[in-house]
Amino acid sequence: MKSLIIAEHEFKSVFRSPMAWTVLAILQLIFAYLFLTQVETFRRLQGKLAVIDNSPGLTDIVVTPLFGNAGIILLLVTPLLTMHLICGERRNKTLPLLLSAPISSTQLVIGKYLGVMGLLVLIVAMLTLMPLSLLVGGELDSGKFLANILALSLLVSAFAAAGLYLSTIAGHPVVAAMGSFGLLLLLWILDWSALSDADASSWLHYLSLLRHFQNLQTGLLSTVDVSYFVLFISTFLCATRQHLHRSRLTP
Repeated sequence: MKSLIIAEHEFKSVFRSPMAWTVLAILQLIFAYLFLTQVETFRRLQGKLAVIDNSPGLTDIVVTPLFGNAGIILLLVTPLLTMHLICGERRNKTLPLLLSAPISSTQLVIGKYLGVMGLLVLIVAMLTLMPLSLLVGGELDSGKFLANILALSLLVSAFAAAGLYLSTIAGHPVVAAMGSFGLLLLLWILDWSALSDADASSWLHYLSLLRHFQNLQTGLLSTVDVSYFVLFISTFLCATRQHLHRSRLTP
């Protein structure tokens, strides 16, 4: 219950500043441009696709690239949304007050995490409305569509967990944002280096965020890919909780 109170306070505090509104507006403009570009691409290819057996459909040409590009954009944006979660409290001298409050470190971490996830879920929901508009004059592969929503939701959840941890250990919000971006970018491109090296270890493939994200986008749900994101999120949340717990014990 206390975690939900913290999450509600965190979510509302984000919208008290112009940053959240600005981010939402800019993202919607970018997503709308990408969406319309993909729709135009499908329109131009529609005649050629009609004579090809098992040709890519509306979902493959519009939805999957849209969600894939959204993942890259949110990799850039999420560190900016998470950098103040704990680091901002420390700079405003309010972190000792939070740590001395009658709430556990676990409740504090979960509350902060759910607060930023509320904004990210809103972003994903607003993005999802765009492909749904295609149902007016076309058909979507519901399985792939739902898989893309799940893939992007798990991806931003992982971004938020890593960003929260970096916000906890960094001394300045800018450092937290840069550290989060660097870590996420490294985990994103690990698969690139593995593909360019035939002798690359399989663990590089497993650690890559991009690989698991793209696997889920195909519509084939694998316990390996889902478990990766669950383990990723749990690891960073537990690490954040441990760091805050040590801060409580340090006079």
